[in-house]
Amino acid sequence: MKKNKLTIKVLVLGAILVGSVSSCKKDYFDINTDPNYPANADVEQLLPSAEAAIAHVIGNNFQIVGGLYSQYWTQSPASSQYKIYEQYSPAASDFDFPWQIMYSDALFDLKTIDTKATADGRLQYAAISKILTAYSFQVLTDNFGDIPYSQALQGGEGVLSPKYDAQEAVYNGIISTVKAGIALCDENAEVHPGSDDLIFGGDMYLWRKFGNTILLKMYLRLSEVNPTLAQQGISELDVNAAEFLSYEESAKINYISQGGNTNPLFSAIQELGSTQNLVASATTIDYMSDANINDPRMEVLYQPALNGSYVGLPQGLYTASASTPTAYPGLITGGYAADETSALAPVVFLSGSESFFLQSEAAARGWLASADAQLNYEAGIEESFTTLGFTPTDISDYIAQTAIAYPAAGTTQDKIKAIITQKWLSLCGTEGIEAWAEWRRTGYPDFFVVSANSLLGPTIFPARLLYPSAEVTRNGNFPGQKLIYDKVWWDVN
Repeated sequence: MKKNKLTIKVLVLGAILVGSVSSCKKDYFDINTDPNYPANADVEQLLPSAEAAIAHVIGNNFQIVGGLYSQYWTQSPASSQYKIYEQYSPAASDFDFPWQIMYSDALFDLKTIDTKATADGRLQYAAISKILTAYSFQVLTDNFGDIPYSQALQGGEGVLSPKYDAQEAVYNGIISTVKAGIALCDENAEVHPGSDDLIFGGDMYLWRKFGNTILLKMYLRLSEVNPTLAQQGISELDVNAAEFLSYEESAKINYISQGGNTNPLFSAIQELGSTQNLVASATTIDYMSDANINDPRMEVLYQPALNGSYVGLPQGLYTASASTPTAYPGLITGGYAADETSALAPVVFLSGSESFFLQSEAAARGWLASADAQLNYEAGIEESFTTLGFTPTDISDYIAQTAIAYPAAGTTQDKIKAIITQKWLSLCGTEGIEAWAEWRRTGYPDFFVVSANSLLGPTIFPARLLYPSAEVTRNGNFPGQKLIYDKVWWDVN
């Protein structure tokens, strides 16, 4: 077996990232205006700012929550930073910061880009702004449920307390927004972003594929609550011969080790004095090390305990002895405080591996006729392994195992279980919040355990994030706080 460290390709100068990420540390809660950003900033400045702001949230705050609730990680007995999440009792104020950054930084900048780029004919900037706007609103609504949408970002028009739209209405809106962005994508346009686009470097072909893949993900998110719409939407993509993200085409932002431009989760851990709060969850370690699974990715996704073993801590058992030998999150997570390589870990918006698994599920359900469910299932595994530096032999050996082989003769539900379980493994360390959403939608993996220190009882899991305290106190149209176990609209399992 061969394991290579990730090769990091820096798309932009560090100075751009410094300017972008610095906007994520401002102290304001008005989701309608951004008083700290010059009104005359050009789209070349606003685009990297918006992209970096989104990455800061999904790669730090939501990566932590998602990593814990997807049971990749758990709270270390030697520290205490994330006990509240393992108790399933976070405070509303814990979500002020990500809410603020997504609305006041990312979405406000994206709206400004759309307005300016449309007015002066720089339509490729407008295309990107629409695609990222839809992506950002989906992240928010998938985790909070109903959110300010139709009246959000209208402080200039006097809307200081935007109403909350039903999640179904938000989904209808963002599906239309993605389609509008895709329609504007023109690979031959003379004017398009370059290094100011931190994700694809202005490659509009990849932006079109990213938009299509987001649409596919959105439709599949509705698989249990509105399968008719989901099937119609995916069939439309099929009829239009939509292309999706493929090998080595992950939508992501890379980081460098100088000038404060490190992976945002790694940076947060450094700010905590390099305290190791995150350790490996037994849920993932036990599954990957099972004799019938033999998943070699474990040795890349996790660092061994000091005694050289890979041992996970039962989820939420932070009351165990601090000397309990427990593995640590590995190099690509950005979560291992002692590993400088984590500083370079990318923040992934949507990976090529995830794209293949989305296509596989859509095909398994009979909704994507042009795709082969098994081929895409195996391609998703291959892309995950290849990204982590494994060889073709490693991949074929893994897929050949009976417990891993695609259940071609099984029921549709058998196939979905296999697909989502493998997707969960492929998202480990990079897309924790997405893995949690998929578990809530499908119920897979089906071996999650309630946190040992849950305050909700032995059978209740978290199902959403709490609305931030700033909304509770400042938005006159706030509809009322939800409980952490109240399910969002599409979660009907």
